[in-house]
Amino acid sequence: MKRITMNLNTASIMLGLAASCVLLASASAADMGKPQYKAEGQTIVAQYKKDKQACVRHSGNARDICMAEAKGHEQVAKAELEENYRPSDKHAYDLRVTKANTTFAIAKEKCDDQAGKAKDLCRQQAKTAHVDALADAKMAMKTAGANAQAREKSGEARSEAAIDKRDAAYDLAKQKCEALAGDAKSTCLQEAKQRFQP
Repeated sequence: MKRITMNLNTASIMLGLAASCVLLASASAADMGKPQYKAEGQTIVAQYKKDKQACVRHSGNARDICMAEAKGHEQVAKAELEENYRPSDKHAYDLRVTKANTTFAIAKEKCDDQAGKAKDLCRQQAKTAHVDALADAKMAMKTAGANAQAREKSGEARSEAAIDKRDAAYDLAKQKCEALAGDAKSTCLQEAKQRFQP
């Protein structure tokens, strides 16, 4: 039963983080300018201060959880902003790692509400989920890198194939010209050269 509770808590954290990322992403245009980037950064900081202030009404571990959630939302929002402002494989990786670290920090705080073996199990589940999320982030980055290399190699292969086809067509045109004589042969060779040579 505790495992299900932990998974539901983790799921609710991830949904909250995802919702904040979706809101930020929808507010961000594909071609975000520096003024918009700075404005959104200030909005994130202001929201963090507001969330942090709201934690004051809690006490004990509830306050610690609230603070971890507030800090986590800020860190994820900043990573999302970077990804939207300057999209790259590295920023996408950083965002995934930030989400994993934030979820782990919040989950650990929630585990403090338990005691003994239940707390140990809770922390182990949080740690396992964290390791899994980091591994997924690393795999996604490596896959993105491999895909970029594959696209580059594919482009090179297409270029080489086009050159090979052009050279073969030029050889065929020259061979056809060899069957002609005099000016017709010279004109044919000149036209073939203009058509097939770069």
